[in-house]
Amino acid sequence: MRFRTKQIHAGVTPDPTTGSILTPIHQSTTFVQSSIDDYMATGYSYSRSANPTVRAWEEKITVLEDGDDAAAFATGMAAINAVFLTFLNAGDHAVVSDVVYGGTYRLATTVFSRFGVEFSFINTADPDAVAAAVRDDTRLILTETPANPTLKYTDIAAVSEIANAHGIPHAVDNTFLTPYYQRPFELGADLSIHSTTKYLDGHNATVGGSVVSATAELHEQVAYIQNATGAIMSPQVAWLTLQGVKTLSERMDRQSDNALQIAQFLEAHPKVTSVQYPGLESFPQHDLATRQASGYGAMIWFEVVGGVTAGKRLMDALDLWALAENLGSVESLVTHPVTMTHADVDRAERARVGITDSMVRLSVGLEDVVDLIEDLSQALERA
Repeated sequence: MRFRTKQIHAGVTPDPTTGSILTPIHQSTTFVQSSIDDYMATGYSYSRSANPTVRAWEEKITVLEDGDDAAAFATGMAAINAVFLTFLNAGDHAVVSDVVYGGTYRLATTVFSRFGVEFSFINTADPDAVAAAVRDDTRLILTETPANPTLKYTDIAAVSEIANAHGIPHAVDNTFLTPYYQRPFELGADLSIHSTTKYLDGHNATVGGSVVSATAELHEQVAYIQNATGAIMSPQVAWLTLQGVKTLSERMDRQSDNALQIAQFLEAHPKVTSVQYPGLESFPQHDLATRQASGYGAMIWFEVVGGVTAGKRLMDALDLWALAENLGSVESLVTHPVTMTHADVDRAERARVGITDSMVRLSVGLEDVVDLIEDLSQALERA
């Protein structure tokens, strides 16, 4: 099956009892066993360990990523936490992209660091820098590409080659592009991580996460942590995500088309001092973005004349663009990363990696692009 067919049919079969075309929401704590001798004959005993609705989602995202298996979690950060717990022990070291979601940075620097795990935040856009950062005690390489919020790309194949040479798993946060546009396993990665909250759900309805593994051995390790820690995806979230993902390709194509037109508008506007979108030829890594993925996504960031003050005025003046934390939804959103998504990243570290105080981040939705541009235009005039 091709992708559009898989996003609708993979992991889902009509309910055998009623014929329901949608997977039922199995809202149950426990599952009755026929006998001790046949314990777990159905594969289910207790919903922390496995649930039929959640399992349908895990099977679907596995097929979409062309992985071996997947584990679903309560949030995207629970998924990142599970990967850290799977591979990192006290005294271990991990290489992480220097630009990542603020929650990932916070988890590494304020939680795992307390238990003697050391992290090096490296410019993973430079494979030589990654190779130089690997140590004898390095147990994980985690890259986020494109990165939140700067959209910096990592060459997944090049970093995977380095990781493989050292016997280290390479985990890729694939949230921004999803398996529809970017295929980490085809490029040599070992794990693909998602905040399903974003494009996979696509409707601002849930929070969730998934970790897809390339091999059964890796999945067994992640699934052990999933069960042991209990930060599981709920049946209702799994059901909503199963419905949302059915339109993933159509949503992403429309959102990406909108994003390109908006980026072109911003690039030509006299009050915009800088705009970054991978689909623009002016984007520093446009060639890598074109080679590594089949689409550019729907995230943009820009800065305006007047810096922070003007940027805040612009965000306050927008009508259609909701000022909110999230991305990937059908509604267009505007975010101030320094105040919102990356507030917990040390100020000096933000400056080092290019997360400026004046940065305005856009998550482009499905609205008519003319309406979105008109709203940006009037806000720019008032900035």
